[in-house]
Amino acid sequence: MQINIHQTHHTIGDFDNIFTYLKNLIEKSEDSKDLFVFPELFLTGYPLQDLCLQRSFIERYEDLLAKIDALRNPKMPTMLIGGLEYEMDDHGIPLKIRNVIYEFNSSGLKPLYTKKLLPNYDIFDEQKYFSAGNKNTIYNFEGHTFGLLICEDMWMSSMHSTDPVKELFEEVQAEDIQLDGVINLSASPFYLGKDKTRLIRASEISQLFGCPFIYTNRVGGEDEILFDGSSFVVNGAKLTHRAKFYQKDILSYQLEKFSGEIDHKKALNDKVNSWESLFKANISKNEGGEFRLPELTDEDCEEILQSLRFGIQEYARKSGFKNFDVALSGGIDSALVLAIMKLSLEENQNLEAIFMPGFFSATMSYDLSFEMCKKIGVKLSTFPIKFAHSSLRNQYNDVFKDPMEGLCDENIQSRLRGAILYARSNQRNSMVLNTSNKSELSVGYSTLYGDSVGAISPLGDLYKTEVFALSRYINKKYGEIIPNGIIDRPPSAELREDQEDSQSLPEYPVLDTILEGLLSYRLSTGDLIEMGLNNEEVSKVFKLYSRSEYKRKQFCPIIKIKAKSFGTGYRIPICKKN
Repeated sequence: MQINIHQTHHTIGDFDNIFTYLKNLIEKSEDSKDLFVFPELFLTGYPLQDLCLQRSFIERYEDLLAKIDALRNPKMPTMLIGGLEYEMDDHGIPLKIRNVIYEFNSSGLKPLYTKKLLPNYDIFDEQKYFSAGNKNTIYNFEGHTFGLLICEDMWMSSMHSTDPVKELFEEVQAEDIQLDGVINLSASPFYLGKDKTRLIRASEISQLFGCPFIYTNRVGGEDEILFDGSSFVVNGAKLTHRAKFYQKDILSYQLEKFSGEIDHKKALNDKVNSWESLFKANISKNEGGEFRLPELTDEDCEEILQSLRFGIQEYARKSGFKNFDVALSGGIDSALVLAIMKLSLEENQNLEAIFMPGFFSATMSYDLSFEMCKKIGVKLSTFPIKFAHSSLRNQYNDVFKDPMEGLCDENIQSRLRGAILYARSNQRNSMVLNTSNKSELSVGYSTLYGDSVGAISPLGDLYKTEVFALSRYINKKYGEIIPNGIIDRPPSAELREDQEDSQSLPEYPVLDTILEGLLSYRLSTGDLIEMGLNNEEVSKVFKLYSRSEYKRKQFCPIIKIKAKSFGTGYRIPICKKN
């Protein structure tokens, strides 16, 4: 038999297109004995958050189910489709919402299996909305037998009191059933290294049951969260089929016999999983024996680049933007954002860069910005802030009888730039790309309503050292589109005379190591000092990090590419005792 894995790409709640997709598929199929498999919550999209509680959403979803059910006919194929099952009270309020696999065939829509493990960590909050299942499903189709799982059910974790894989295994052992396959419907977000972890776990399950493991995942950028697709089939230790990365795709898989060695021990005892992995600080010893972030490989950089390009375009498409603006400073962060956006640009889209020099902007900053824009063919507009800055200084002193100095004077420059950037955005209906990185966000090294502005942040999950690594990779692959002068110059905000980042912060390789330890939740300041990091620097960084929560709460969405990121999955009180 053939299993057709549909790796789909739909906007959340786009019921018209979801219906059309199924309708076209049914109309093209002729008395098929194939099995068609779709991702988790294909019928709604994911993550839904409070949307699944809104009455208008529920009514539209119920209309969709009725329209789909009306499509059934005697010659249609059988489908396994991820969706919601609502249980309502007399007033139309949801009593229970279940994340289920529907079987859809000539008999109509029927729920087969309810997701057992409801993740409630990081970006996930499924226990707030869904009711967990408690039964295994062994599915028989055309003389073949399959075990069914939904996404998290394939993982074991100390945070869950049940293990769906183990429970399914115990049932097939007790009933002396030989499965022909395990099918997993997923909506699994991307982060760097996640694909490798998925494949390892899938291989373990395949070897446990002695059958292929069939995995289908959705594609999409949902605000900050990315779904990469990358659906696959694993047979024992071998990856036999693979769908595209960040593209809708259909895998046609001819069901085959198991071709590996059965291994019960690993799948039932291995504790490496998505929940605990969030607490792993990505720090290792370098050749000099110092603890640092590991260097990004070319493969890592390519995954990151594709993810950021996809995330920007998804956000823009779903928000209705075709024009983009980047505030170019002559520094590495804005140059990298401009480069990524240029590489992402589609035919009907437009990109502009705006250089806004102040009193402390170096001539080199303009020269490098001009050089880059000329090289990549992007319009560069120069809008000096010197005159507005000077006027504000004078007026401020006249009104308050208090000279504008220090941080006040530095921040007003950044906010002037933000105001100009958004004036341009309003004028041409453009999307402003934020240029802050994860290191700056962590320690509050940015100005609220200044350089922190933007619709979305491409670099907010990349430390400064990783910004440099990705920039070098892009130059290596695309021919030095970022001038080497930008990469080589010392980082500076250029808000006061002879300013450099190193005057306010530890050197970035050290800073980023400290931050990774803190943000993983696994390492304390004491742990970091024991690892050989400087006591004074660790204490300073922790103080800056703890005091900057109010800035992060007001920051724009960040494209998530790491296991632990700022944004939806990071929730810390602003008001607390540090």
